Amino acid sequence: MIEQGEMLADIPLFVAAVEAGGFAPAAARLNLSRSAVGKAVARLEARLGAKLLHRTTRTIALTEDGQIFFDHCRRGLGELQAGRAMLDAGRQEVSGRLRVSMPVLFGRQCVAPVLIRLASAHPRLELDLNFSDRLVDLLEDGFDLVLRNGPLQPWPGLMVRRVAHQHMRVCAAPSYLDAMGAPRVLADLERHQAILYGRAGRVLGWRFPGEARSATEATPPSRLRFDDLGVIRDAAVAGHGLAWLPCWLIRQELLAGRLVTVLEDLPSHVFDTHALWPQTAHLPLRVRLALDALASELPEATSPVSLCGDAPEPGRRADRGAAPEVLS
Repeated sequence: MIEQGEMLADIPLFVAAVEAGGFAPAAARLNLSRSAVGKAVARLEARLGAKLLHRTTRTIALTEDGQIFFDHCRRGLGELQAGRAMLDAGRQEVSGRLRVSMPVLFGRQCVAPVLIRLASAHPRLELDLNFSDRLVDLLEDGFDLVLRNGPLQPWPGLMVRRVAHQHMRVCAAPSYLDAMGAPRVLADLERHQAILYGRAGRVLGWRFPGEARSATEATPPSRLRFDDLGVIRDAAVAGHGLAWLPCWLIRQELLAGRLVTVLEDLPSHVFDTHALWPQTAHLPLRVRLALDALASELPEATSPVSLCGDAPEPGRRADRGAAPEVLS
């Protein structure tokens, strides 16, 4: 019985190694050492009397026996997870680890506070939050949820739910506007200096909605280009030019009078924030409650205040009861 129990404990490590494509990435997902994962696979092979993996210094590949065993193990683990999810739903007690990846600045200021409050309300819930602006692979990296801003690309096997809208506004410090004047129409931007967002040699233009879903894009003259929105905000506060930023990022600066919005007669550019998670028959309770908390609280955190020049548009508020969609 002890030997069988040890074998069952090694199976999730074997499955994780195959799904991650190696011992090292699997170890990182499981918070274990690389050698612990390798030893678990070796123990399985010894008990089964079969070689499960072809190994090189960098990669692993399933043998024929390994493929058969892996398919059965993955189905079995899926059934166990489904059973746990159903039990969780029945007792309404959140437990286990919740792994979430999110953009750095948006996550720190808007998402993390929501999830920390959720963890405070459920003492058995463990949070593992990843702050990264790279496009993580949700399935390969082993996340329960990923938050992404802007348009989404098709990705089979994932579910998606809109949890917020973000509004962009042009702003500047009072000292800059006193010296240069405030732009009144888009054509005035050519007479101003802007602080632009740029990454990998590409500069992001400023978008302004038009009629019939058309949009005008402007790229004002600029000496300053940064790949960090927080630095852009700070440079704008220091009086170095106009900036195009999300309302949630400049809310405190607007309230304190350190920044002022301009071009307020123009509608703001709005884009969506989505939560993505692996498609599954039974969603774990901790993931479902996190989704509900984000959909309920993020719209208030990201909504434009009156100082941002416009109010939330009818029908643009995230629907806390909206059904998730398959991202395919």
